[in-house]
Amino acid sequence: MAEVKLDSHEFGAGGKPITTKRESLAGDAFRRLLRNRAAVIGGVTIIILVLVAVLAPVIAVKSFEIQILEDQNTVPEWLLSVFPSMKSYAVINNNYPLGADYVGRDLFSRIVYGARVSLTVALIGPLISLIIGVIYGSISGYFGGRVDNIMMRIVDIMYAFPSLLFIILLLAFFRSTLTKLEPGTFAYAMSQWDENMGGMLFIFIGIGITAWQTMARLTRGQVLSIREKEFVEAAHTMGATNLQIMFKHILPNIVGPLVVAETLAIPGYISTEAFLSFIGLGVNPPTPSWGSMISDGARAIRTNPNQTLFPALALAVVMFAFNFLGDGLRDALDPRLRGTQ
Repeated sequence: MAEVKLDSHEFGAGGKPITTKRESLAGDAFRRLLRNRAAVIGGVTIIILVLVAVLAPVIAVKSFEIQILEDQNTVPEWLLSVFPSMKSYAVINNNYPLGADYVGRDLFSRIVYGARVSLTVALIGPLISLIIGVIYGSISGYFGGRVDNIMMRIVDIMYAFPSLLFIILLLAFFRSTLTKLEPGTFAYAMSQWDENMGGMLFIFIGIGITAWQTMARLTRGQVLSIREKEFVEAAHTMGATNLQIMFKHILPNIVGPLVVAETLAIPGYISTEAFLSFIGLGVNPPTPSWGSMISDGARAIRTNPNQTLFPALALAVVMFAFNFLGDGLRDALDPRLRGTQ
């Protein structure tokens, strides 16, 4: 690892030394991130998508849930130049920027509101994974021995069952039983929370139960490599408690790889939500999700390809953006690259 000097001395007029401080490691990482064009493009794209999601009521030209059956499957005139095969049967309606779906809902407005679902999953998924995985992995790696062995065998058991299948079974069970429960029970309250959140509560629960294992293993490995360092032994000698050592000395030194790993995992969370919505186990209608929109549009992909193409493009853009940003963060925070450019 290249040595990072905190300051250097130069001599100015009169022979007086001039002290020039080097930028911090965080500043050096940020500078390296800005030099990565793909990462910058990904970050700017994510910022734009966040603004679109926040300002959805202003950006959307129509309500995402209003159905106008007279306008079903209509397309704007400009779309015929993209899909010339539609000219023989398409119904022109320029009131819909990207066309209308099979029940006359505006595709553009539904795509705009669908960004809220994907970005919410992109926020909640890593948050749950970090909270559970970092706590679990830190305890396992720091104490080691029998505690580490037992905790990692639990993780192995969790890994043995396919995560996506587990989420599907969980959602199928709750969605088919909670609606029959009596008011006043905890399960009924969860059902109401899920309904008020547009069907996203159980998606978060499913992702939370299955997403933390990889983070726990990564955290454990990082803690195992740091806990034997000299500065940790010095903290022990000075009487620091386990919590102080963990939060002041170990976690600050491993947070970089953890953030990079979760950023690279975000596309997986988004694709999981999109797949669940595609098969009908995601958000509740009429809450728009890009996965459910792709599923609805697939029924008319030959006659109205716009109903599938545009939500699929939106999904691809957000996943590429997080992948580019994750790769840039990995390069920027990798200590082996410091001082090589």
